[in-house]
Amino acid sequence: MKVIYNCYGSAHSSVLAAAIHTGVLPHERIPTKEEILNVPHYDKTDTEEIGTIYYFGEDELGFKVYIVGMKGSRKIVKRAIFSTLKHLGIARTELILVDTLPYVNNMTLIGGFLSRGLGLISIGRPLTVYGLQRSYNRFVNLVGDVKERLANLQ
Repeated sequence: MKVIYNCYGSAHSSVLAAAIHTGVLPHERIPTKEEILNVPHYDKTDTEEIGTIYYFGEDELGFKVYIVGMKGSRKIVKRAIFSTLKHLGIARTELILVDTLPYVNNMTLIGGFLSRGLGLISIGRPLTVYGLQRSYNRFVNLVGDVKERLANLQ
């Protein structure tokens, strides 16, 4: 079983969820700005890399965790992923796709646009961190639900 956290640009919310899932970020408290900024891939994905699936790490049960950005084409990208699995003879049940975009607040959206979209990193990056800190517990709950689902599969 593999888990792919997906968002708009694979730079913020999918990275945050994958970091919580793999234990890079804590689940029992809101991380500091520095902890979030030190997460691999955080606010680093360039536009031409969107759509690339990146391996993030492994969780405590041995499940592999990935991230991907899908821009505004989530339905198309998901269809492409699942049709590729079908053609490769891999069951659709071997993969869990988790959309993290619904857990993002406006502060993170604006910061992401400024940082990744306009290249105003010094303004946008701090906004993304602040926004994700404000909605952090929602991400912890999302990851907890995913982990519970994985545990029930064993």
